[in-house]
Amino acid sequence: MPRLSIILPAKNEAPALAGLLPRLRASQPVAEIIVVDDGSTDDTRAICAQNSVQCLSSPYSMGNGAAIKRGARAATGEILVFMDGDGQHDPADIARLLEKLDQGYDMAVGARDWGSQAGVGRGIANTLYNWLASRMTGHDVADLTSGFRVVKAKRFREFLYLLPNGFSYPTTSTMAFFRSAYPVAYVPIKAAQRVGKSHIKPLRDGLRFLLIIFKIATLYSPLKLFVPASAIFFVLGCLNYAWTFLREGRLTNMSTLMWSAAVIVFLIGLVSEQITALTYRHDE
Repeated sequence: MPRLSIILPAKNEAPALAGLLPRLRASQPVAEIIVVDDGSTDDTRAICAQNSVQCLSSPYSMGNGAAIKRGARAATGEILVFMDGDGQHDPADIARLLEKLDQGYDMAVGARDWGSQAGVGRGIANTLYNWLASRMTGHDVADLTSGFRVVKAKRFREFLYLLPNGFSYPTTSTMAFFRSAYPVAYVPIKAAQRVGKSHIKPLRDGLRFLLIIFKIATLYSPLKLFVPASAIFFVLGCLNYAWTFLREGRLTNMSTLMWSAAVIVFLIGLVSEQITALTYRHDE
């Protein structure tokens, strides 16, 4: 069984794969390389055949996360390497990530610097995600959304059922590892300019990426999200009561509504915390 399985989700990335696969084979000559073709309409399959690389094809696009799950199920290596198929990640950095696993980490992530971000908007969004994830977990999260990571296969497969079919699989897997007390390391990398156009559309995917912020909290500790929200409603209710009492000498429905909302939000947080605890319980 090969020690390494390298998984590359790809959708119409034939030009990038033509340059990436030979470099990847030269860097890791004995590794298992799997390209997961997510409904491509270009020469992706032909490029894989030319480079003697296994290609798992889908009849239609199912999403980046779905491709990751298909590749993880098909891989036979004890260690999984996930890379983008657009040529941004340097195969030479795989060895640096593997060193972290040898040091006892269960996952090592390639952390991009500001110069490697795909535009100012994406850079600001990723900075916000990293800050929030760091506050939630109590650990320094250098790059929450990086798709370049090395992970122990046994650990990663524990969370396949949690991974979405869309673009937020890095966020979900990272928070799942922190929640389960599996150590995660970050290694600084330089990401190159991608070959071709990005599949992420700001208008189409904007709301979906905003939901990542809430997913960060609910995946790790829902109470850290719901308790502050509950406290805000309670304080607003008290302020409204103080204002109306001083002006009109009575308790208004708005104050009662805000206090009720505070209780409801807090109870939802308690239920969510219990559901999260059950979600991460694994029976050997």
